[in-house]
Amino acid sequence: MTNTPFSTGPLDALTDVRGLRVGHAQLTGERALSGTTVVLTDAGGATAAVDVRGGGPGTRETDALDPRNLVQRVEAVVLTGGSAFGLDAASGVMAWLEDAGRGFRVGPDPAQVVPVVPAAALFDLGRGGDWRARPGAALGREAAEAAARTAPGAPVALGNVGAGTGAVAGGLKGGIGTASTVLPSGVTVAALAAVNAAGAVADPETGVLYGRLYEGGRVAYPDPERHLAARRTLDAARAESARRWAASAHPPLNTTIAVVATDAVLTRAQAQKLAGTAHDGLARAVRPVHLLTDGDTVFALATGARPLPVEESLPGSADFAAGAVNEILAAGADVLTRSVVKAVLAAEGVDGPGGVFPSYRELYGE
Repeated sequence: MTNTPFSTGPLDALTDVRGLRVGHAQLTGERALSGTTVVLTDAGGATAAVDVRGGGPGTRETDALDPRNLVQRVEAVVLTGGSAFGLDAASGVMAWLEDAGRGFRVGPDPAQVVPVVPAAALFDLGRGGDWRARPGAALGREAAEAAARTAPGAPVALGNVGAGTGAVAGGLKGGIGTASTVLPSGVTVAALAAVNAAGAVADPETGVLYGRLYEGGRVAYPDPERHLAARRTLDAARAESARRWAASAHPPLNTTIAVVATDAVLTRAQAQKLAGTAHDGLARAVRPVHLLTDGDTVFALATGARPLPVEESLPGSADFAAGAVNEILAAGADVLTRSVVKAVLAAEGVDGPGGVFPSYRELYGE
C-alpha cells in the first residue's frame, strides 16, 4: 500500500472518476456464459494508454495508444469474454459511437469520424457448455447503450456480469470488481477488473486472498478445518470440470483485463506509466501472473478534469509534478489489487455443462 493517507471514493468504483460510465451485457441461453463490459467516457474522450504483459493477449487497437502515434484520446474501452472471437464486440461499440458522431474527426462533416475503440478479451470459451457462445458486435453495442443510460456517478454491478460472466480465477469463480481512492490532493484514482486468472487468488496453504495482505490492518485467516474442506471441494470441482469437454482446454487459458483511471491531467506517457505500474497491483493479488497462457492487459484513462499540483523545482529546472504523479501511480496499483479482491468476493458459483466453478464465499463464507 502507498504510505500516503487516502480514502475511498463515494462508490468505491470506477465511476467515482467523473466522466466515466460502465455498462455490462451478458449472453443469454442455457449453455452461454460470457459477456462484455464497456467503459464509456464523456464526449471528447480521455487520454488513453495500455500495458500488455500476458504472453497470450487478445487485443484490438492497442497500437493506437502508443504515445508516439496520432490519436490522443479515446471515447470507450471494451473488456470482453470470448477470447479473440469476442473482440468483435468492439465493432458494435464503434458503430454506436459513429451513430453518436463521436470519434476521431477525419473530415469537415461532423459525421466523418472514426471511433478508436481499444479492446481486450479474456478466455472463457466453452465455460457455459457451448464453445460458440461468444460476444459479438450486437452484445458490444448493448453494453455501450447500457453505459450511456447510466447517470454520472452510477454504481457499478460486480461479480458475474459483463466480461466477468464466465471468468474463473484459479478454479474459483471470477468476475468484475472495482475500487477507487481519493488522494489528499483531491485527485481520484480508480480501477475496474475482469478477473480471469490462470494463477491463484487465494493462498493454497491458508485460504486467505492474496490481495487482502495489502489492505492494511490485521488479516482474518479462514478457520483451518474450513480451509481443508474448501480445498477438497475445490479439487473436486476442478476434477469434475476437467471431465466436462467445454472446460477442458489445456493448459488453462485465462486473462485478467482491467482499466485504471484518474480525473487528473496526464500526458500520454504518464498514462502509459500508470497502466504499467497498475500491473504491480495485479501481481499482488494473483500468483503467478503474466504467464504465457495469460493475456493480462491494463488500460489507463485520464479524463483531465483536475490539474496536477505544481511543485517547487530544483534551481535551474522547470516546474514539475513528479510527486503528484507518483501518488497516482502508487494508487493505481492499490485500487487494482482491491478490485481483484472485490471481484472474487462478489462472484457467484456456477455448476453447468461447461464446468463447476465454486465461489470463494461458498467455500469460506462471508
